[in-house]
Amino acid sequence: MTTLNLIAIRDGESNGGFYSPAKEKAAIRGPFHHRLHLFRRLRHVAKLKLFLVLFTFCGFFWFFSRIPSSLGWNIHPSSSSFSPSRGGYTVLINTWKRNSLLKQCVAHYASCHGTDAIHVIWSESDPPSASLTDYLNKVVIAKSHTAHKPTFKFDVNEEDNLNNRFKPIKDIRTDAIFSIDDDVIVPCGALDFAFTVWQTAPSTMVGFVPRMHWLGEKKDTHASYKYGGWWSVWWTGAYSMVLSKAAFFHRMYLDMYTNQMPASIREYVMRERNCEDIAMSFLVANATAAPPIWVKGKIHEIGSYGISSLKDHSTKRHKCVNDFVSLYGTLPLVSTDVKAVDARKEWFW
Repeated sequence: MTTLNLIAIRDGESNGGFYSPAKEKAAIRGPFHHRLHLFRRLRHVAKLKLFLVLFTFCGFFWFFSRIPSSLGWNIHPSSSSFSPSRGGYTVLINTWKRNSLLKQCVAHYASCHGTDAIHVIWSESDPPSASLTDYLNKVVIAKSHTAHKPTFKFDVNEEDNLNNRFKPIKDIRTDAIFSIDDDVIVPCGALDFAFTVWQTAPSTMVGFVPRMHWLGEKKDTHASYKYGGWWSVWWTGAYSMVLSKAAFFHRMYLDMYTNQMPASIREYVMRERNCEDIAMSFLVANATAAPPIWVKGKIHEIGSYGISSLKDHSTKRHKCVNDFVSLYGTLPLVSTDVKAVDARKEWFW
């Protein structure tokens, strides 16, 4: 046997007593292949751990989601939560020559559990037709999911005036008024949540469309203000108004707007055909010295046009804010950055 063969046999004997082709192959591959094999094993273990973490998380999520029902809690408002004895709310719809939108609007709000009554503010020259009235009465009954069916009524006005939407309503059974435009749909779940928020602060306005006022440049030593639209609110998170196109307020403000607010403001709204919603925000802020409450919730605008789509809309709104400040002699609006959020529907809060 040659010296080289003796060395090979002795190496085999020293590593375990026998020659092994597998050991020889491993020796040839060297430490790099060993590290690669180790990396693959670690990657396999990491995948297994990740799967276990996700499985555990899903298990916890399922378990805690079952707790409310097991304890007797109901995260979806039942019809009994808004029985007439607890008030509910009256839906006040402002409409103008858009019967197709009005039909969709009435049908939707009739299906919401909290709706006790629906009133449509009608300011057209011709009264609503008998066929339209009969149709909407049938829709309200058909769409309602409660034993207590909402009442339906047209509040007919002789003149076209934006102030009509805030006239007092006779014989209503609720303190809560939900003011809405005929082209705005608020999902029933969001609406019922906003109603519960309003019940905690019934003297203020609670709504879905926030707006802001900003201090502008002084004019003749007097402060001037600018009206801030949605993008101002989105950028800063601050607001001082919620528009009556989708908002709750107490029915007492209908009487205050019509009979106690300065007549000069109602005349201004009638003349300019704009800003009745800003006037209501001023009225409530002046009465409470408190900000409104913005409720986070998706709303759907089903119309394709309106006052806000006009070219000079922003300019007129700036003017309204400043003119109302002059008529009040002060600025009653109060800014805030507080927002009401339904935590049951939020992943991160």
